Amino acid sequence: MGAPKKSAVRVSEDTDELVRVPLQAILLADSFTTKFRPITLQRPKVLLPLLNVPMINYTLMWLESAGVEEVFVFCCAHSKQVISYLEKTQWLSQPNFTVTTIESHNCVSAGDALRLIYERNVIHGDFVLISGDTISNMSLTEALREHKERKKKDSNAVMTMVIKRSKPNPAIRQSRLGTDELFMAIDPDTKQLLYYEDKADHSKAILHLEKSLLADNPSLSLHHDKQDCYIDICSPEVLSLFTDNFDYQHVRRHFVKGLLVDDLMGYKIFVHEIYSDYAARIDNFRSYDTVSKDIIHRWTYPLVPDVMNFGNTATKLERQGMYRASEISQSQSAVIGPFTSIGFGTKIGNNTKISSSVVGEGCKIGSNVYIEGCYIWDNVIIEDGCKLRNAVVCDGVTMKSGAVLEPGVILSFKVVVGQGFVVPCYSKVSLLQQPVEEDSDEELEYADSTSAITSKVDTSDEEVASQVLDTQLHSASELGVGGVGYIWSKCEGGHEEEWRHSVAPIPADKISEAMKIMEDELELTYDGSILPPSGELKPDCNDSEDDDNEDSRDDTYFEKEVEATFLRAAQENIQEAHLILEVNSLKLSYNKVAADCAGAVFYALVKYALDTPHSSADSLLQNVKDILRKWKNVLRPYLTDIDDQIEVILKFEEMCSESAKAFAPLFTSILHFMYEEDIVEEDAILNWDDEKKDADDSDKVFVKQAQGLIEWLRNASEEDDDDEEE
Repeated sequence: MGAPKKSAVRVSEDTDELVRVPLQAILLADSFTTKFRPITLQRPKVLLPLLNVPMINYTLMWLESAGVEEVFVFCCAHSKQVISYLEKTQWLSQPNFTVTTIESHNCVSAGDALRLIYERNVIHGDFVLISGDTISNMSLTEALREHKERKKKDSNAVMTMVIKRSKPNPAIRQSRLGTDELFMAIDPDTKQLLYYEDKADHSKAILHLEKSLLADNPSLSLHHDKQDCYIDICSPEVLSLFTDNFDYQHVRRHFVKGLLVDDLMGYKIFVHEIYSDYAARIDNFRSYDTVSKDIIHRWTYPLVPDVMNFGNTATKLERQGMYRASEISQSQSAVIGPFTSIGFGTKIGNNTKISSSVVGEGCKIGSNVYIEGCYIWDNVIIEDGCKLRNAVVCDGVTMKSGAVLEPGVILSFKVVVGQGFVVPCYSKVSLLQQPVEEDSDEELEYADSTSAITSKVDTSDEEVASQVLDTQLHSASELGVGGVGYIWSKCEGGHEEEWRHSVAPIPADKISEAMKIMEDELELTYDGSILPPSGELKPDCNDSEDDDNEDSRDDTYFEKEVEATFLRAAQENIQEAHLILEVNSLKLSYNKVAADCAGAVFYALVKYALDTPHSSADSLLQNVKDILRKWKNVLRPYLTDIDDQIEVILKFEEMCSESAKAFAPLFTSILHFMYEEDIVEEDAILNWDDEKKDADDSDKVFVKQAQGLIEWLRNASEEDDDDEEE
């Protein structure tokens, strides 16, 4: 289990002598928020399955591979379940990787947890602070080196926070992980963190900075395109600071912000930015969905399903990003779409369609069932004719025949949905009644054992089962005939904000509404004295190389997001207008231009044609024609300019040369078809030819291949000019 060990030999801070100092980590296993409460009532969030593997395994496996030798797992709520699971998976008995659990039922915050760990006196040097819901494959070597070198020069450098680039969507002002856009001020030379704010004045699109921040720092870079990875390299002083300041409850909201404004002690926080590595924290359903998709697309390698084989079952990777465990029973008429994972022992009936979803172990899925964008956990029964879209279905749920889950629905453990019943969008359903009062995120990072919310968090399966009869007597009308469970009432303000943190795609009308509000705000407030509409400052010249590397990765992410969006549209027959809105949302999120969208959409269309079954070059050409003819109206909004059309031709050249060489012999035929269908104009093809005149021969392969078409167009153009002169 786990990757090979890396050296943990480090230099002592007091001497130049090499001393064996084990690298330690504190893993906070109870850091969940109210957004997960309907599920975490019966299970800790760190044990929630992420592609059929509990989250905590991803965190521990990464820590082991990164060279950490000793991990202290702090447990409060659900402590027995966490410890029992760790014992069952043998994490507590690894030879070179020590995992020790620390249990307490009196801690209600991260601050309390760290104060208790300080009292235990188990941390003896620099340590990694992380929660059990963080997924990463980064190397800690460089971040540790930077932290130790700074500490030698300045004893007040007590923490290094890991960050990475992640542009927020300017319309809805949140990241792709569903978190609020984050504003940071960083010294560009020293990388010291000077300002941290995850909530600005959204109503006016204005960020307020203290004058002293600008007066005391000769240079600073203000960012709103960074993501906090919630991975911290800490000096031992961090624990004592929590002990000395009982006001510190939340790590970011209290500790980080407290140090940034404390002029007396002079403690400093620095940042370490990662680029090609992956790191993200799951603290709402949108981030759960986003990280799951990243894992399926293998951005987290080696933390991917076919490598992380826990238990006795192995998962195999198949074409189009499909993962399958063993002993799956699937009807020949069932269709499993791309980017889908099916767990061990699951049975799938006739004419059932599953796409872009994760299905757990031991599930029984009937005939004529439709599942798209869902997370189905273990031992779920879905009877014939059910329809599920962008929902989360927990262990032991039963859906009677014909039941429907609208987008954004969360079904907690062992809920039963009655025959033909339609669960409204964004509903949360549990066997347990909704608490009268809910703890706020401000109060807790962990469950308070005295609160109503967690009074039954350690409820066993037997205790839950004993409540079912009483539930049936009171809730049949809520979930239809034979239904079992309570639909939790809407939060204050209704479901107006539920779409922000849902596994469901953001509705097109919400994006349009948010864009309109943003445009109105900018017209009223933008006078050149605040950030430009893009929200970005001009980068320093010495950052250009790093920006180029990140932009390249950004391009790849963008293309994959557009491709996945198109595949869903193609499989679901989503209207072209709605698909264009989704692409426009991605365009805003990644700060792209029309040419980028045109290239990404064209790539998705042609790649889809290549993946569609074909027996010969002629049938492949027919695939391309059929798909371009059907979806050309999605391309056209991004091809209004000749330069944008040229970019599409260049993109097609790139595909024929690298990723889709099967199209190379068909290049001219497809280009001619695109001209006939008014996808690219005559001037675009002729200008493309002109731009290639001084290129190397290796870059003129397809221009030479298309010379017949080019000459025909030139002759036709000249004849038209002659006719006009006459």
